[in-house]
Amino acid sequence: MLFDSSVIQMLLEGIWDTLYMVVLSSVLSYMIGIPLGIALVVTDKDGICPKPFLNRVMGLAINLLRSIPFIILLIMVIPVTRVIVGKIIGPNAAVVPLVISAFPYISRMVESSLKEVDAGGIEAAKSMGASSWQIIVKVLLPEAKPSLLVGAAISVTTILGYTAMAGAMGEGGLGDIAIRYGYHRYEADMMFVTVVLLVVIVQIIQEVFTRMARRSDKRVR
Repeated sequence: MLFDSSVIQMLLEGIWDTLYMVVLSSVLSYMIGIPLGIALVVTDKDGICPKPFLNRVMGLAINLLRSIPFIILLIMVIPVTRVIVGKIIGPNAAVVPLVISAFPYISRMVESSLKEVDAGGIEAAKSMGASSWQIIVKVLLPEAKPSLLVGAAISVTTILGYTAMAGAMGEGGLGDIAIRYGYHRYEADMMFVTVVLLVVIVQIIQEVFTRMARRSDKRVR
C-alpha cells in the first residue's frame, strides 16, 4: 500500500479514536471500579465494616461480568448501547461495552491493591478514633497508591486491547483499520503499521504509570 496523505490521515484518525475510547472508558470504569473495589475490601469479613452477605453478592456479580468474553459482551449489550448512545457502531458506541467489561476487572485490581496495605496502619488509625471514611481516605488509598498506579497501567492497556477487538464490529480506531485493511484486503503492511502503533501506545501508557508509581512509592525515597 502507498502511504499517501489520505492513508496517514486515516491512521491519525484511528489513533485519535483509539485514544478517545481508551481514555473515556478508563475514566468511567474507574469511577465505578474504585468505589466497588473499596466496598469489597471494607465489607470483607476482616474489613473495617464487615458485611459478609453484601460482600458475597457484590463478588458474585463482579465475577459474573468478568467471566463473559469481551467479544461476546460486545454483542450482548447492543440493545443497551442503542438506548444509551443511539447507535451501535463508532467510538461512542464502543465505550458502553468497554466500561461494562472493564469496571469489574478494575474493581478486583483495586481490591487487591487495598488488601496489600499493612494492617498495622489501619489498626493505629482505629485506635485514634478514625472513622471508616477517614481510614479509607487517609490510610488505605494513600498507602495503596503505588500499587493502584501499577494496576492502572495493566487495566488501561487491557482496555486498549479491548478497543482493538471492538474494531471487528466496526467501532473505529486502529483495530477497525487492521481488520478492514490487514484482514479483509490482505494488506500486511497496514496490519504491521497498526500493530506497531498499538505497541507504541502500550509502551507509553506503561512507562507513564510506572514512573508515577515509582514517584509515589515512599519506600523508593
